[in-house]
Amino acid sequence: MSISDLFNNEFKQRNKGHFSAIVRVALADGKIDPEEQSFLDRLARNLDISETEYEEILENPLKYPVNPPYSGTQRIERLYDLARMVHIDHHLGDKQVSMLRRLGLALGFTPENANYIVDKALSLTDKKVDLDTFIYEMEHMNK
Repeated sequence: MSISDLFNNEFKQRNKGHFSAIVRVALADGKIDPEEQSFLDRLARNLDISETEYEEILENPLKYPVNPPYSGTQRIERLYDLARMVHIDHHLGDKQVSMLRRLGLALGFTPENANYIVDKALSLTDKKVDLDTFIYEMEHMNK
């Protein structure tokens, strides 16, 4: 196995873990709504999750380990990716903010600040800022 294959495989496994964590969040209320299903479909395509893997994860989202972000910057980077996916075309409609708040909690933001963080993330995403600007603004929003 080459080094590039190793990194590609590791990246793919991380995406599966990330996707399975999001499926768990979507299933928190016991069902996946049509809007959430549509979001998961798009997310699976963006994360290069095959149809077979997609079905396996929906059937058993605990199969793949969650790769939680360890640092605040990693959490913000994942929030950036998720906010852009959720916000890109308002595909979730009224549920987009609710879904992103649940994902924010799953990323490790506290219930006390998740609403504020998600609102700020969506505001920055609406302005189409790049990742560096997003990270800077999120890390300095209380200063």
